[in-house]
Amino acid sequence: MPDLRDMPAFKQRSSPSTSHLKLALVESQNLNPARTWHLPPDQYANRASSITPSSVDFLSKIGVWPLIDSARVQPYHHMRVRDGLDSSSSISFSSVSPAIATMTENPNLQRALLQRLTDLPPFSIFESSKVASIEPGPPESSQDLLDLSSYPTVTLSSGQKLLTRLLVGADGLNSPVRQFAGLPTRGWDYGRHGVVATLKLAEDGFRQERNDTVTAFQRFLPSGPIALLALPGNYATLVWTTTPEKAAKLKALASEDFVAMVNAGFRLGKVDLDYMNNMENGQVDELNWRSSVVGVPEDGAQMPRRAESVQKGSVASFPLRYRQADSYTSSRIALVGDAAHTVHPLAGQGLNMGLADVKSLATTIEDTVKHGGDIGDEMNLSKYNSEMWMENNRMLGVTDKLHKLYSVGWGPLVGIRALGLNLVDKMGPVKGWLMKQAGGV
Repeated sequence: MPDLRDMPAFKQRSSPSTSHLKLALVESQNLNPARTWHLPPDQYANRASSITPSSVDFLSKIGVWPLIDSARVQPYHHMRVRDGLDSSSSISFSSVSPAIATMTENPNLQRALLQRLTDLPPFSIFESSKVASIEPGPPESSQDLLDLSSYPTVTLSSGQKLLTRLLVGADGLNSPVRQFAGLPTRGWDYGRHGVVATLKLAEDGFRQERNDTVTAFQRFLPSGPIALLALPGNYATLVWTTTPEKAAKLKALASEDFVAMVNAGFRLGKVDLDYMNNMENGQVDELNWRSSVVGVPEDGAQMPRRAESVQKGSVASFPLRYRQADSYTSSRIALVGDAAHTVHPLAGQGLNMGLADVKSLATTIEDTVKHGGDIGDEMNLSKYNSEMWMENNRMLGVTDKLHKLYSVGWGPLVGIRALGLNLVDKMGPVKGWLMKQAGGV
């Protein structure tokens, strides 16, 4: 997901109630490449995110969304989901206004965030600075007017020290802030990798001819879901969850054979896919032969158009994990984003959950300031924790159970699973509720 370190900072700067607070952003990387990021119109970053309507609304209210390059975003209005072990089992979702979600490259969002910061009252940014240590503040002394012993002291690699009333950890899975606070996490590794790539599809690969709406596609295979999500024009971002071994083989393929495997992932059965995945090369000819034998329909309403090429250097993978901190807050500490939780990408909710964290925490801080409270007091921070921990835990549970449900290939369960999915597809109110939950409405 895009780096959330700067999100709490400019959310507070954009609020009249908290604009007077002294803020500091510590970033280990040089931010200039993110500020000046640019790609030509026929190239796209391989890390893109699905932004829900509620997240778009939040980004609009804080002045970020208007700064995003709109030529590089793509709303999608329909979602087709199929069971890879039962071709008769599927579910579809539709929403034209607002769209189900909007795809944007992560660097496009990061650049807009940094641009928005320049329009706000200045604060301290320590970029290319690593955190050397986090320690409690100086011990209380009878000569001190203020007890600073509970204030976290952040020592940077330059030797500079920052004393803070509230330390927000937006520092990722292995959060040093979380470790300093002693907040344990629960969870596990899925033993799966997410393979990502930028693809070019056949003409009008996602667009519906009648009403110019766009469809995204997902198919649940035993090793994990494969999804194609629309980017502008005929381009798409791929997220394919599979085993580390299969991911390594996919990344080692020649580009034309990789494209053939993606096309096979939406069209062929498990036995055919396993056979092709074990081939060192020749997947193009194998797919053509097997497609002719099986008679795969090329229905643009049920599956995406065939991929034609993969962008050079865009194929990559990352391990998938489930994590949930026991608490998002402690005295003078708050966690957001991956520092607080890590979710399976099958529902595209990781970034949206992080943005919801930031919105909730910022609101909590604003309310505390308005009432003259201490923004680092654990009691005042408890509102954020109680609001977001259960909300995120629910989404974590749903995605985890979906992953486990569709990882099972046992015949009777596949039949029951297919029946349940088809029933839900026919229940409009239930589908509407599911869309509202996923969209954060």
